[in-house]
Amino acid sequence: MGIDALISLWQDTAEDLVVPEPKPATQREFDVAIIGAGFSGLWTAYYLKKMDPAIRLAIFESQQVGFGASGRNGGWVSGLLPMSLGELEKMFSRSAAIEMYRQSFATIDEIEHVVRAEQIDCGFHRGGTLNGATNAVQAKRVRDEIEEARRFGLGEEHHRLISSDEMRARLNVPNLVLASYTPHCAVVHPLRLVRGLAKAVLNLGVEIFENSHVDKIRPRQIRTANHGCRAEIIVRATEGYTAQIADHRRLLAPLYSYMVATAPLSAEQIARLNWKNRETYHDARNMIIYSQLTADNRIAFGGRGAPYHFASRVKPDFDTNARIHDKIIRSMNSVFPVSTEVAVTHRWGGPLGVPRNWQPSVNYDKRSGLASLGGYVGDGVAAANLAARTLAHLIREDDHDLTRLAWVNHPSRNWEIEPLRFVGINGLIKLSESIDKHERRTGKPDRIRETVLKTFLG
Repeated sequence: MGIDALISLWQDTAEDLVVPEPKPATQREFDVAIIGAGFSGLWTAYYLKKMDPAIRLAIFESQQVGFGASGRNGGWVSGLLPMSLGELEKMFSRSAAIEMYRQSFATIDEIEHVVRAEQIDCGFHRGGTLNGATNAVQAKRVRDEIEEARRFGLGEEHHRLISSDEMRARLNVPNLVLASYTPHCAVVHPLRLVRGLAKAVLNLGVEIFENSHVDKIRPRQIRTANHGCRAEIIVRATEGYTAQIADHRRLLAPLYSYMVATAPLSAEQIARLNWKNRETYHDARNMIIYSQLTADNRIAFGGRGAPYHFASRVKPDFDTNARIHDKIIRSMNSVFPVSTEVAVTHRWGGPLGVPRNWQPSVNYDKRSGLASLGGYVGDGVAAANLAARTLAHLIREDDHDLTRLAWVNHPSRNWEIEPLRFVGINGLIKLSESIDKHERRTGKPDRIRETVLKTFLG
């Protein structure tokens, strides 16, 4: 492994997946064709095949299995969703909000069950997650989250404040004034999980066509550069790469998230951190950070804040950004001072799919045969499993409880046309950064800019 390599840690530490060459796909017919071989597409294929082993199912992937966010993310299997309980209640109902979170929490158990049943070696470990606050404004956000959980009947077994002593016993982070803990999170090596899942669906008889970019979707047919395909049901599971499909350019904005990873920490350094149970860690700033301790004792640390590229462009050149990576390293050093003592060995990034309402959805139109799932805003490792199970039951029309979840057939409106999209998204990113700077400097909330941010995120 090279020093400070511009490559994902996960890619550098996962076994290659050999996908058997499928039969030529020219004008092939299937019952279901799935576009995208990430978590959304693979989980959908897995559950549809489990429900009906005879179903004819193919996955079309523009690159290789796990090429996108599924193979590059922070490795959090989180039961927390990008939309809060209160937001769900406002849009739907109290009971709908509670059921959405209940099913999301249970998804971690489901993923662990499949990992064990399919013998996927992905380092699944459930340590929960810690949310820290380093100033009074962040502390209020943490308390507000706990109060909201109580308002919806979620007790301390789901989400609770923890004392300074308990926080230090779990993870030693300097300058914290408050922290909370929830058990509803696990860590994985995400690329090993996605490749293990691909092996499972191949064993079930699913055909995977790699290097097959789909450039057009129509009811019951798709088109790639080399061939066409007909299918009764077509599932779009393309996340941050959705804008590369004709007529889909404004559905999901590709926003980039970046990560770094350190060399393995020594036993003495781990002892100083007191990071015994590999809890994930983030804090209550506006500009998101996220971290885990890997199975081989590296700190993997990520963050947002990268610029949106005009016209939703996605290019390999955008997968690294020296300025943003340096900023993420500085954040990592402030959260975990011990990280200054070891080398940064990997830097990487990639696009995630963000809908205009910042909420994921699962959509199926029986009449046209078109379906989609995604828009996870960076919380897709677990949410993709729940979305895939939801979609599989919708396709099967079996009146399962999941088919009545709030996100079913609740797509977002399109993003604005350019240049409004470019100006608006990058303005929101800068606004979030400026709010965090104000809070660090003054210890007080920035009411005006917070109101503007919430207005445009709505």
